[in-house]
Amino acid sequence: MTNNHTLILGIGNTLLSDEGAGIHALEYLRGRHPEIPGVHYLDGGTLSFTLAGEIEDSDNLIVIDAAQLDASPGTVRCMTGEEMDSFLGKGKCSVHEVGLLDLMDIARLTDTFPRHRALIGIQPDTLGWGDSPSVLVSKAFPEVAAHTLDLLDQWTVRCV
Repeated sequence: MTNNHTLILGIGNTLLSDEGAGIHALEYLRGRHPEIPGVHYLDGGTLSFTLAGEIEDSDNLIVIDAAQLDASPGTVRCMTGEEMDSFLGKGKCSVHEVGLLDLMDIARLTDTFPRHRALIGIQPDTLGWGDSPSVLVSKAFPEVAAHTLDLLDQWTVRCV
């Protein structure tokens, strides 16, 4: 039996160029891999507590987001499990400060914490007005997709 349900959650504000990197990367991935069994793609926008139910219903969670990695623009970092938890716990790691840590805390408190979880962060270049990501961030999307597919492969094998 393979594992269940994986939520791939893209977050960000698509009106602020690279702030929307998570949403743009999600669309890149969904466009190339539209039907992966057991996978649900979700545009989480700038986050809301209404997403708690989606996370609660998922065995696995992959969040794609612009993140302050203190790296060159377009750098991608994949953090899993406790590494993700530690990164979120440091505070201002997301460039759009709206509650991913809060959503994860709700999952912990309601005993619905995803078995496997990862944050794929992309270092933004520009956060000004604009409805598309910068060139450097756009070039990172294939790497984001590769990390996502690797995680799906790893988690399916572990849960067989």
